[in-house]
Amino acid sequence: MNKYKILLVDDEADILTLLEKTLKLDGFDNIQKAESGLAAVKACKEFSPDIIILDVMLPDIDGYEVCKQIRQFSHCPIIFLSSKNDEIDKILGLAVGGDDYVTKPFSPKEIVYRVKAQIRRLEYKQKPLQSNIIKIGAITLDPDGGVAMKDGKPLELTARELGILILLAENAERVISKERLYETVWGEDSIGYDNTIMVHIRHIREKIEDNPASPAYLVTVKGLGYKVVNPHDK
Repeated sequence: MNKYKILLVDDEADILTLLEKTLKLDGFDNIQKAESGLAAVKACKEFSPDIIILDVMLPDIDGYEVCKQIRQFSHCPIIFLSSKNDEIDKILGLAVGGDDYVTKPFSPKEIVYRVKAQIRRLEYKQKPLQSNIIKIGAITLDPDGGVAMKDGKPLELTARELGILILLAENAERVISKERLYETVWGEDSIGYDNTIMVHIRHIREKIEDNPASPAYLVTVKGLGYKVVNPHDK
């Protein structure tokens, strides 16, 4: 938690001390404090906090105005503290750019948990999306984008053909039965499926293989089904 910088803004020294002590007990050591709105804006520019805990009632400009000014140059999470419990005040706090709103009196431990909740959101946003790209030899499949390519060139597959190829590629080197192919891709009972699967397999081979009569990628396992293999591994 020490890597996260927290800015505490309140004109009550006792509250600042209490929050600082509680946060440090949970491992938040990188903390800076401000006792006025203008000082908070200045500190935010210089300190670049990851999270701000901001009191609404300040001696110079109120917390809402502080939030507005900070939002001109920073999008870090802001947790408002306020003795005002009216719904309109909470709505205003969120409307000007706040991310959370806690009314006084509050439990210092609750603030810690709310800070941790904001950190989880920060980490989720920063976490790269997991790639579902499948590469088999010269063939690249993007199940999420519905794209198939070979040697960098698009393969003109129908939706069903792409579904079959993705299922086989996701289970590369494993035999998939005709029954499973039909029931998974068509979503129907496999009675009377046999010829349909064979036709689609033939069409896929015509589009992905250099020599469809002697397939290198999509091979038949007699009596069992089909599997996708990497010809470069042979």
